[in-house]
Amino acid sequence: MATALTITLALSGLSAALPQTASAENLDDQLNNVKEKQSSNEKELQKKESELADVKAEQEDVQAEIEKLNKEVAETDEKISAKEQEIKDTNAEIDQLKEEIKALEERIAERDKLLKDRVRSMQQNGGGTVDYMEVLLGATDFSDLVERVLALNTIADQDKKILEEHKADKEAVEEKKAQVEDKLASLEENKAELENLKQELDAKKAQKDKLMKSLEEEEGELHNHMMDLNETAEILSAQESAVKQEIKRAEEAARKAEEERKAAAAKAAKEKAEAEAAAAAKAKKEAASSSSNSSSSSSSNSAPAPAPEPAPTPAPAPSSSASFIKPAAGPITSGLGQRWGTFHAGIDIAQGGNNPVSAAADGTVLRSYHSDSYGNVVFITHSINGQMYTTVYAHMKNRAVSTGQTVSQGTYLGTMGNSGHSTGQHLHFEIHKGSWNSSKSNAVNPMNYIR
Repeated sequence: MATALTITLALSGLSAALPQTASAENLDDQLNNVKEKQSSNEKELQKKESELADVKAEQEDVQAEIEKLNKEVAETDEKISAKEQEIKDTNAEIDQLKEEIKALEERIAERDKLLKDRVRSMQQNGGGTVDYMEVLLGATDFSDLVERVLALNTIADQDKKILEEHKADKEAVEEKKAQVEDKLASLEENKAELENLKQELDAKKAQKDKLMKSLEEEEGELHNHMMDLNETAEILSAQESAVKQEIKRAEEAARKAEEERKAAAAKAAKEKAEAEAAAAAKAKKEAASSSSNSSSSSSSNSAPAPAPEPAPTPAPAPSSSASFIKPAAGPITSGLGQRWGTFHAGIDIAQGGNNPVSAAADGTVLRSYHSDSYGNVVFITHSINGQMYTTVYAHMKNRAVSTGQTVSQGTYLGTMGNSGHSTGQHLHFEIHKGSWNSSKSNAVNPMNYIR
């Protein structure tokens, strides 16, 4: 019995050790593959460096044109504001002229009434004319004569003044009406110029939008995450270190799992042996107590009771990294594949508010940093069942983990944000089967892996 137990334990230990060895060899192969890709990537980067330089020069030209348009748009905005002020001032002047015309017309109407009253009085008193000789000859003395002459002169001066003022007011009304007509014509002209300026502004904005779209397409569109050569080299360099660290973590996890499996197997074997010993003792006791019975009965009763079924060896608890979890809450707004003429290497998850981002599986933080394109981004290396994976979490508002840190599935990495080349709050999430590379040839559809 002891020999059988030993053989059983040895075989179970061997069967558990084989996958671990194979897994370690697989991880070593993948590490070598990372080094080969790093070397290959260096050659590819050197080859494309001149192409990227040309694209950058074109982008600078486009950016300069955009800045020029921005300046022209600002100047046009100022012209529009000035023209709108001119229109406002002209309207105010027209209103003032209308008030002045109204006052003049009221004065003219009052003077017309006064003149009509005088004419009516003169007609009633002498046929409408003044007999100056009769007035003068009617004087009683020289003093009365002087007073009469002065009175006649005063009446004549007043009549003359009234007539002159009346004439001047009428001329002023006509002049101001002409001014109103000129102002109205100027107003219509200013409004036409304003409309032209607005059309010019719209055209410049449309041209700017077209250039911006061209710039985005030339960069491979914002979500394509074109990276600086140095940034890519740093990621690849950090990746080699992260893979080594992840191999150690995976081996340590496998070692602990093996220890737990052996402990569980030893416990099950001990329980089985104790159960068999108890069954044998019970059978022996029952055989002794039933010796007075018939031989057939004794024979049947003295047979040891069948040993209970041994407790099954518990299977190791599944690793939390057995699959990937969705790293953030929210709907998938964009999937993996061609988009706007470029390859979108992951999925976009969008949701407002303070939305936490979590590690999709156990692993080692390859790199945590701020990128011009990715914004706040975290790369994580994972070893799952002997297969290496790399996940990317981009555009976060902040980062809560650091390079080289070991994380568990569900570890808080940061908060969903809008950093880097991003057009709105979302998480850009990538899964690469194997190591990450700048061409993203290892990118797989996360929807096939997350649960």
